[in-house]
Amino acid sequence: MALLVYGIPNCGTCKKALQWLDSHAIAYEFVNTKDCPPSAELVTAWVDALGSKAMRNTSGLSYRALGDEKQTWGDPEWVKAFSQDAMLLKRPLFVKDGRAVLVGFRASEAMLMETLGE
Repeated sequence: MALLVYGIPNCGTCKKALQWLDSHAIAYEFVNTKDCPPSAELVTAWVDALGSKAMRNTSGLSYRALGDEKQTWGDPEWVKAFSQDAMLLKRPLFVKDGRAVLVGFRASEAMLMETLGE
């Protein structure tokens, strides 16, 4: 499968993204990060492609629970945190042909088609 979508099933943004993919007949595989947390190696590749700042779920309880020290963290600390608690990851995260291409679901229709289309 060329497109993997990482997220959690009850996330509203994930539901919206999956509906959009279905309505555009784009094949994908959904990976529930609660059931199958990503490895540190996988998260490292995502951070290399997208940057740790873009990947942070800043509205979640896990993020708020980290405390002020998170403000000084670099990518290595974020990789460790993301791989220990997948709820820190912004959702959904899209991986196309083995490379992270988009996180979140706030883009224009044209950009979504260009990035996620077949």
